[in-house]
Amino acid sequence: EGKCMNCERCSCELREEDIVVYQNKHLCEDCCFDLMNPPKTCDPTAVSSTLNVRKELGQSGTEGLSELQKKIYSLVVERSPISREDLLATLQLSPSEFEREFSVLRHCELLKGFKKGSTVFFTKY
Repeated sequence: EGKCMNCERCSCELREEDIVVYQNKHLCEDCCFDLMNPPKTCDPTAVSSTLNVRKELGQSGTEGLSELQKKIYSLVVERSPISREDLLATLQLSPSEFEREFSVLRHCELLKGFKKGSTVFFTKY
């Protein structure tokens, strides 16, 4: 039976053999992937590609989105503009989980973010 460890980023429990060491940190695969490939919300090529694929598939609005992406979209539409902190707290999401999901919604041109003072807000596109 293997020894258990916690990911240094998200604290999930893993068997020692499932830990990935990246930049001297002991991480789960998901956290390692997030650090190596951070989501890029401002990516004109991704926006163009996403819009073209959705058009070819006949998708509009929330069609083709995951359940979590639909929840994020609905909450933003309902409480727009909503601060990043309120959104994360309401949906109990980690910042990295939110960034990953929001980048899809941004590439679909469904949601956008803006800064007011030092606070980031989200609203419908």
